[in-house]
Parts: sequence; C-alpha cells; structure tokens
Amino acid sequence: MKKVLIITYYWPPAGGPGVQRWLKFVKYLGEYDIEPVVYVPENAHYPIQDATLSEEIPKNLKLYSRPIFEPYGLAGLFSKNKTKRISSGIIETKNQSVLEKAMLWIRGNFFIPDARKYWVKPSVTFLSTILKEEGITTVITTGPPHSVHLIGACLKTDHELCWIADFRDPWTSIGYHKKLRLSKRSQKKHKRLEHEVLNRADRLIVTSQTTKQEFQGLTKKPITVITNGYDFEYQKGTRLDNGFTIAHIGSLLNGRNPGNLWKVLSQLATENEVFRSDLQLEFIGVVSEDVMNTLSRYELAPYVKMRGYVSHSEAIRRQQSAQVLLLVEIDSEETKGIVPGKLFEYMAAKRPILAVGPTDWEAGAMVMQTRTGQAFDYRDTTALKETVLSWYKAFKSGALSVTSENTENYSRKALTGKLAELL
Repeated sequence: MKKVLIITYYWPPAGGPGVQRWLKFVKYLGEYDIEPVVYVPENAHYPIQDATLSEEIPKNLKLYSRPIFEPYGLAGLFSKNKTKRISSGIIETKNQSVLEKAMLWIRGNFFIPDARKYWVKPSVTFLSTILKEEGITTVITTGPPHSVHLIGACLKTDHELCWIADFRDPWTSIGYHKKLRLSKRSQKKHKRLEHEVLNRADRLIVTSQTTKQEFQGLTKKPITVITNGYDFEYQKGTRLDNGFTIAHIGSLLNGRNPGNLWKVLSQLATENEVFRSDLQLEFIGVVSEDVMNTLSRYELAPYVKMRGYVSHSEAIRRQQSAQVLLLVEIDSEETKGIVPGKLFEYMAAKRPILAVGPTDWEAGAMVMQTRTGQAFDYRDTTALKETVLSWYKAFKSGALSVTSENTENYSRKALTGKLAELL
C-alpha cells in the first residue's frame, strides 16, 4: 500500500468547510490502496470548531503534529472580537476603526503569505525525518493558508519526492486579498511566492474550472480539477418545514448580500399576506452586520431566524428539511470561479437551490446543469421574483421539489477515486 503525506492546517476539531475536503479524502483513500499519513498543527487557532467531525477520523490513521505559533493570540489582547471576526473571514470595509485598519495592515504586510508562516520552518525540519522513517515519496499540501504550500516547496528542495499542491481557493486573485491594505512590495512578494509554488510543484489540484484557467496562465504544470463534494445519503421521508423556509448554511460575509433577492422578498411580503405569514429566512452561521442592515432596510428582520454555528450533522439535517436552499457569492470578477463547498451538500439534500452570484458564475452554471435549482445575477429582479413566486405556489400545493441529474459524480467517495488516479 502506497503511503502519502498530507499536510493541512485545518483538521478536527476545526469546523467549517476548510476541514472537510481532506478529512473526507483521508476517510476513503484506504479503499484505493493508498495509506494517508496526516500532519497538522498541534494547537491551531480555529475560530470555528465542530467536535463531531473528530468522529470521522479513521481509527488507524497515522497522525503527526507539531506546535504552531500564531499571532492572533497577541492581536486578541487588543481586540478579541475584531481578531476573531477577521480570522473568520469577515473584513468590514465600512466605518473601519483605526485599530481595525492597523490590524489589517499588519496582517497583510508583516505576515506573508499569512499568519501561519511561523509553522513552515519547524515543520520542514520535523517532516524531513518523518519522510525517511515512513518511506514516503509523495507529499500533498492544501491551502489556504498558503503558507502550508511553502512547507511543500522546502521539502521538494531537500528530498526526492512528488509534490502535489491542492488549492481550495485561489491565492492572489481571491476577493479578500484586496482588503488587506497590501503595499506594492507585499503584493510583489505574494506574486513571487505564488509563482514559486505553482511552478515548483509537480502537479496542481484546484476546485474549479475557472481557477484552472487562471493558473494555466501562470504555469505549465499539469492541473486537475477535483471539486468538493457531499458525503451523506439522502434520507427519504425527511419532514419538511411547515413554513416557506429559505435557508442559508455557512457564513454570509460582507459582499454576499443579494439586494435584489431581499427586494423581491420584501415586495412579495407586502403584496401577499399569505406569503408574509409563511416566509422564514434562516441563517446558520456567521452573518455580517452589512447583511443584517440591508435586511432591516427591506423590513425583512421579522422573518429572520439566526441559528448561529451548528454541527455539520445538524447542518445536513437542516438542508434536507428547508424548503429552499440559498447559495450566495460576492458580485465581482474575482469570484466567478468560487464554487462553495456547501453547493454539493445542497445538491444531495434534494431541495431547490436559489443561487445568486456574479454573471457567468461557475457555481450557478453547475446548479443549472444538474437541474438542482435556478441561478441569477445581482441585476436580475423580474425572473427572480417569478421563480420565488412559482416555488412558493408549488410549496403551497405540496409539490416543491427538484429532479436532479448527475449529482452522484460529486460524492466524496467518487472524488477520492479521481484523486487516487493521480497518486
């Protein structure tokens, strides 16, 4: 059985989508005659935790760890709430305090590529021994954080091995990169490190066709698209909500704020008393202040239910019982290739997906191709209103459902088979 070293920052008890991709790959690799050996930080700063995910770690997994120093602890001495919010991915762009501006500038210009950079050097020293002891010749790094890829680059220099770099998100083209107040020197350093990783790795894995196209302009190395996926069986007979629930699972960060949808829902609630009595907006996860302010402006606050973060298993249950599942992405050129991990679990939940994102959004196209829902951009109002009203009428008659196609290609087991072919 071939051994493969997987280096990842996110691992249980971390919660959220970042941990699930490689947790699931590790879960199924053994079925393809590959033994995963995993390396993780010993005391990582995880803003979101989900203890239930630890139950999915294979019992016989060989797991190595080393301590990591992260400056978030020091920053928390000044403002714990702001530090947690920034580390969770919520960067307020309006009415930033002097402290917030300073924290972002320091984060962007002193910690390149990210705040986990201090884990690189000790990890390389430690793993050099592990590679020899375990007889490992294939290493996989997954980012973000992209400092994890620097571990792979150093190991590639010191050892004869095959290094695969997995990008769950792009590097310098991702939306929040512009919010870090980077100096020109820092921007150049990010570009240099990105170029180094893309061209020194033996092959690259990305989660979307858009990212593949972007990287093909930066490197000649082979690039394979392996999306995220789902890992549960649909439970027939699941009881649906009594109300017309539109549920969003995960973080609604700044920018993920579909004003056209809120406008449509506000109009329907004003025009139709029965619709108003049935409407429920359920948010499971972090919601930015900007989104909440917009909802209040459209007088939708009375219909909102804030659930906060829940376990992954509970999130799956809610996906299968909601009437409609909301998928939202920031309206920008940089986000066209972002395919949220929740999309695939939405598909498996067999509830209609209402997707609102940028024009030519790859995730929106996937929703349409699999016939799992409808997708709209931020300027579409008329067709969006017609769809919501049509779904509401189907809900009232007990006929709101989807007949999806080819979603089995996105099961975690099938995707692990695709990964195994590369190894």
